[in-house]
Amino acid sequence: MTEVDERGCKRVGWVELYFDLVFVFAVGQVAHGIVADPHWARAAAALGLFATLWWTWIGFAVLYNRRGDDSRVADRLFVLAGTIPCGIAATQAHHVFEGHPEVFAAAMAAVRLILAAAHRWPRGGGDQRRISWGYAVSAVLFGVSAVLPHFGLLWAFALVQEAGFLLLGDRDRGRGERPTREARWRTMFTPPRDPNLAVDSAHLAERFGLFMILLLGELVITVGTAALERPADDLGYWLALAGGLVLAGALWWVYFSSAVEIYERLLGFSGGNPALAYSLYAGGHLMPAFALLLMAAGVNLSLHESPPHAAAWFTTAGLTMYLAGTRVFAAGSHRWSFALARVAALAATVNLAFLDRVLPAPAVVLVIAVWAVATAVVTAVIRHRSFTRLGDDPVAFLRQVAEGRRTASEDRA
Repeated sequence: MTEVDERGCKRVGWVELYFDLVFVFAVGQVAHGIVADPHWARAAAALGLFATLWWTWIGFAVLYNRRGDDSRVADRLFVLAGTIPCGIAATQAHHVFEGHPEVFAAAMAAVRLILAAAHRWPRGGGDQRRISWGYAVSAVLFGVSAVLPHFGLLWAFALVQEAGFLLLGDRDRGRGERPTREARWRTMFTPPRDPNLAVDSAHLAERFGLFMILLLGELVITVGTAALERPADDLGYWLALAGGLVLAGALWWVYFSSAVEIYERLLGFSGGNPALAYSLYAGGHLMPAFALLLMAAGVNLSLHESPPHAAAWFTTAGLTMYLAGTRVFAAGSHRWSFALARVAALAATVNLAFLDRVLPAPAVVLVIAVWAVATAVVTAVIRHRSFTRLGDDPVAFLRQVAEGRRTASEDRA
C-alpha cells in the first residue's frame, strides 16, 4: 500500500522509483548525445529533447501525486506500461539528433496514450477527462510529427497544451477585471476550488528530490567511467576524480540544504495550488535538472585525452544554470548591492571556463568544484535567513524569490 508519513502526506511509491530508473536511462542518453558532438547547437537540441522527456516524466509524477496508489493494481500497471515506450525512446534518442525522430516520436505518442487512459480509469471526473483529452491531442501531434520535417514545432505545441491541461486548473478564477501582480501572487497561495486539483506537497518534493539525486548519480557515473578510461593513474586522474566527486557533493548540498525544503513549505502554504506547483517544480526544476546533464557532459569531456574547448564551458554554464534555477542567491537580501553581487557571482561562475587556457582540463574541474563548495557555504547562510522571512509573509517571500528583487517602497521600508 502507498505509505503515509506522520504528517498524513503521501510517500513516493515503489513503482515510481522503478519508473524513475528507466527514465534516467533515457535522459542519460541526452548527455551522451552532447558528448558525441560537443557544440552549442547540439546542446540546444539536447535541451529541446530533454524538455520533451521531462514533461513525459511530469505527467506520471502528477498522475501518481493526485490519484495514484500502490495498493491498486491498475495504477501500478499504468506506470509499468509507461516504462516500455520510455525505454524505446531512450534507445532512439541519438537518432533524433541525426534528424530521424520517427521511432522516438511514436514512443512519445504511445506513452501519452497510456497517460490519457490512466486519467479516464475507471471513471475520471470532469478535470480528469479534460486532462485525458489533452494527452490524446498530444499523442496525435507526436504521431503526426513522425512524418513531418519540422517536428520541433509540433512537439513544443504539444508540451505547452498538455502542461496547461495538467497543472493550471481553476480557469474561471480571476475572470473579469485584470488582477494586479499582488493579486496574482495571492491567488497562487489560494487552495484550488476543486480538491481533486490539489497536489500533495510532501510527495511532490520527495519525488523531485529523488529524481535530482538520480541525475546527480549520472554525474557520479560519468566521473567514474571517464576516470577509468584514462590510460594511467597520473595527476590528471586524481584531480579529475576528486574534482568530479566534490562537485557532485556540492551540487547536492546546494539543492537539499535550501531549495527543496523552501519549495515544499511554500506549496504546503498554498494548499497544493497547481499553478504554484507548476512554477516551483514542473517549470522551475527544468533548468537545474538539465544543468546537471550539461555538467555531466562537460566533466566527461574534460577527462578525455584531448578535451575540446567546449568542455569547460559546458561545466561552468551548467553550474551557472543550476545556481540560477535553484534560486539559492535570490532568496537572500534584495537590496541593489546584493543584487549586483548575485549577478557578479553568476558571471564569475560561467567565466571560470577561461581557466582552461592556463590549466589542464582536470585541474579546471577541481577549481570549479572548489567554487561550488564555496557556493554551498553561502547557500547555508542564505537558507537560515530565508526561513526566518518565510514565516512572516510567504506570499511576499515567494514573489521576491521568483523575481529576485523588491519594489522601491519595500527597499525604503
